[in-house]
Amino acid sequence: MKRRSKSQKFQLHHRWNRKLIILLLIGLFLGTLALMQTQYSRIKKLALSSHPFVQKPKIAFLFIARNRLPLDMVWDAFFQGDNENKFSIYIHPRPGFLFNKATTRSAYFLGRQVNNSIQVEWGEASMIQAERVLLQNALEDPHNERFVFLSDSCIPLYNFSYTYDYIMSTSTSFVDSFADTKEIRYNPKMHPVIPVENWRKGSQWVVLTRKHAEVVVNDSIVLPVFQLHCKRKSLPEFWRDHPLPADGSKEHNCIPDEHYVQTLLAQEGLEGEITRRSLTHTSWDLSSSKEHERRGWHPVAYKLADATPTLIQSIKEIDNIYYETEYRREWCTSTGKPAPCFLFARKFTRPAALRLLNMTAPGVQGEASTNS
Repeated sequence: MKRRSKSQKFQLHHRWNRKLIILLLIGLFLGTLALMQTQYSRIKKLALSSHPFVQKPKIAFLFIARNRLPLDMVWDAFFQGDNENKFSIYIHPRPGFLFNKATTRSAYFLGRQVNNSIQVEWGEASMIQAERVLLQNALEDPHNERFVFLSDSCIPLYNFSYTYDYIMSTSTSFVDSFADTKEIRYNPKMHPVIPVENWRKGSQWVVLTRKHAEVVVNDSIVLPVFQLHCKRKSLPEFWRDHPLPADGSKEHNCIPDEHYVQTLLAQEGLEGEITRRSLTHTSWDLSSSKEHERRGWHPVAYKLADATPTLIQSIKEIDNIYYETEYRREWCTSTGKPAPCFLFARKFTRPAALRLLNMTAPGVQGEASTNS
């Protein structure tokens, strides 16, 4: 047998090394290809299984405040019930007032003041203008579909989920509106722009659909008439600024914010698109004032001693409202079923509201009994 030369051994060894390297490279290529295929399949599966984020309709909460929101921590607890970005906040304070860490303890209200606020006087048309300013700002967000007006003394009666579903369950606005048949409010000078048959009265704390919010913002006919002819009656405490007229019986005691939205929607033929009641409860004590002129002008203010579960439950149990000028009883429903009439209540002092918040079972943030 012939022995292989050293050169032949070297060549044979070199060929085996080259084959081994080629096999390793092929294996590495196939392994990488398989890994890439696996990753591609995983990414494709994730892409098919996940849905793009869709912003749900939002409720714009519109606060009319003097300066601070004294009940900010009550609302802070309320807004914590939303984890789907289904609300917006807008605040109308006096011009120049800022909501920062020095003026609010709730992160939800930081920087939420509108930048074009105006000075508001109670019983003047400036209140209507403030409402329009809030709506103008809120309408800039196309996802805002409902617009809830609230005072700085309002509290929520239920949690966010129940409140959202209640408001969004209908396509109507909630506007407390009834025919005002008393002659002391309507000024005949409003005719013929606003005929008496379209004259309405109600609470300013309304909930508007986007369509109706746009109607309010775009109004250029009814507002000027209100500014000219809807003014509160002169009162003794305002003598220095507004001397009493010689014949006070001829004055029309017109409070603009109690008539404007209601009358405007009636003028536009939109009353068929509203639920004619408010979602905000207010208690009026007609006998509490010693001065006849002041009776019924301001709601009852709930103080610390008044803030009890019994009070909240009594408001929650209201299921109908009677309008004596129209002989109409409004039975309250939601999704076609009997439901509480009110989602919010006023007028609560800060100690009263915080007491309710700190109670173990205050009912302020609970579900409706019809849903539990």
